[in-house]
Amino acid sequence: MSWRDFWNGEHAIYVSPRHKLLHYRQIATDLIRHIPASDAVVLDHGCGEALAADRVAAACGRLYLCEAAASVREKLRAMFGAVGTIHVVSPEEVEALPEGTLDLVVANSLIQYLSQQELGQLLALWRRKLKPGGKLVLADVIPPDISPLTDATQLLAFAWRGGFLTAALGGLVRTAFSDYRKLRAEYGLSTYSEPAITLLIREAGYQDIERQPNFGHNPHRMTFSARSPG
Repeated sequence: MSWRDFWNGEHAIYVSPRHKLLHYRQIATDLIRHIPASDAVVLDHGCGEALAADRVAAACGRLYLCEAAASVREKLRAMFGAVGTIHVVSPEEVEALPEGTLDLVVANSLIQYLSQQELGQLLALWRRKLKPGGKLVLADVIPPDISPLTDATQLLAFAWRGGFLTAALGGLVRTAFSDYRKLRAEYGLSTYSEPAITLLIREAGYQDIERQPNFGHNPHRMTFSARSPG
């Protein structure tokens, strides 16, 4: 099983429907803060189930939801097919977009599942697709010194605030025996220090690289913004 296979199948990464709903609501809120204008063309690359994508679409002119897992794309089309400004696309369809199309590219909780070479290829692709001066946001970047205990503690704090603490406690137990835990042990997750990820972004040709408040509930992970040349 690969990471794509994992996300393409049934999994229990969210401990309850309420957890999933609150997670995607928070991600939408965080993403909307980076939309530069009401007519902006936005790409959410590695969007997952994007339950609150209608809120994001209402804040921009056009929203591309890119997801590698075919089963997730089908769910997205079922949810948002009637929203004319939302377009569900595969990674291959992103590659086919005309250059200089996008005002904003967001990749949240994505790059930990990519090798450094794959990330480099995506950074180059996104730069081509962004308009001159367009914005890139890499969110939920995992630093190398963060521990699983920190992630668990932040999840429990989010669960306490969101009213799903009992489900979170049970979910942590299930995760210990899940395919996610096995894949993480086999493939690992890509981690980056702040200097390392900043250097990669700069070497890919971006400018004005800045640390931002992280997306989601875990402030111990990192978010960075940058601009395409021009």
